[in-house]
Amino acid sequence: MNWFKITLWKRVMLGLALGAALGLAMRYGLGPEGASSLATTWFKPFGDAFVNLIRMLVVPLIFTTLVAGVTAMGDPARLGSLGGRTLLMYMVTTWIAVTIGLVIGTIVQPGAGFDMTSVPASELASAQARLETNDATLGLAERLIAIIPTNPVASLASGDVLQIIFFAIFVGVGCLMAKDLGRPLAQTLESGAEVMMKITHIVMEAAPFGVLALMTWVMATQGLGVFVVLGKMVFCLYAACLIHMVLVYGGIIKIICGLPLIRFFRGIADAQAVAFSTSSSNATLPVTMACTRNNLGVSRSIASSVLPLGATINMDGTALYQGLIALFAAQAFGIEMTLPMYGMVMFTATLVSIGTAGIPSVSLFLAATTLSVIGATPEQTVIVIAVLFPFDRLLDMMRTVTNITGDSAVAVAVAKWEGELDEDSFRAKAVV
Repeated sequence: MNWFKITLWKRVMLGLALGAALGLAMRYGLGPEGASSLATTWFKPFGDAFVNLIRMLVVPLIFTTLVAGVTAMGDPARLGSLGGRTLLMYMVTTWIAVTIGLVIGTIVQPGAGFDMTSVPASELASAQARLETNDATLGLAERLIAIIPTNPVASLASGDVLQIIFFAIFVGVGCLMAKDLGRPLAQTLESGAEVMMKITHIVMEAAPFGVLALMTWVMATQGLGVFVVLGKMVFCLYAACLIHMVLVYGGIIKIICGLPLIRFFRGIADAQAVAFSTSSSNATLPVTMACTRNNLGVSRSIASSVLPLGATINMDGTALYQGLIALFAAQAFGIEMTLPMYGMVMFTATLVSIGTAGIPSVSLFLAATTLSVIGATPEQTVIVIAVLFPFDRLLDMMRTVTNITGDSAVAVAVAKWEGELDEDSFRAKAVV
């Protein structure tokens, strides 16, 4: 069929564009209430089904590919070298992301003159309830302890990605230490990893239709009003994310790795489109892994270790957003930002972003921690979150694109340094 002859990323982008156009036509043709009801009834279920399909793959894919990746290294000591490089790159790019967000926010002043008194009481009550049920107050020590699973089976069942990564690394190292006796288990999980990648390809054929349904729902329920109400905030986030992706990730690919930048962005176009429509790094992970392995030439061992870790701790878009929210609140409430406060925001935003769940809008509620360092009161925090929450979906879309792009760039760089990058595949035409 001619449909399948079109490159998948082009089909996904076509679904994205058609969905946006259809959703806007419904909103401005039927009115907000009619469009919202129609889109929620007839389009959102198909979008949710697509998201569930790719979420179905996340846990088995992470576990099998990470164990297979560790066993493919052959030497447990090599895991420490690779992990050290990966974590260092993730931390540096996150810190740069926060800096870019603060610079853009200082220049554009998204919160200056914003009227905070018009927030409906219902929105304030909803924001308060969401904050009370969120784990944003967990300290760093508690977050680190929570990584260790007390029941690996329960962690697999609940989809706790950090705990799954922790357990999978130990299983992989155990297979290597057991040598010949561990080989049958290692081969079984390697086979499972390949099967999961094939299933990912099957699911991705539904991506254009899932993306179309999701974008129709988002545009029908949100419309373009967000760009009017919070235009400067939207502009700041999108501009900062684009600058970060082009300069920082582009610098990693072009300057550090010496590879063609256009090929990199073409190679991850599918993952970016899925990330934009689902707003979930975890849901996008199977697609990110397929793109980096098949289009960018990253080896299985690198992709299966670097990418699951990145989907959990490398949240550059989230960290950047935390800085912007702090500035938005400070400008709206007239809080004077001093140099030490900028430093605290950078430090806190970086820490808060680590381990943030890769699901929609979680990072907005983690802003309670970031806002506390600039002196915002609990009441002011509730107001800021109540203002931003109705529009957070469109902001979260771009944050997620930034996150998965960073994961892919770091995976390419680590693969290059470890001698496990197939540059011929990287430079070739994308196949996914």
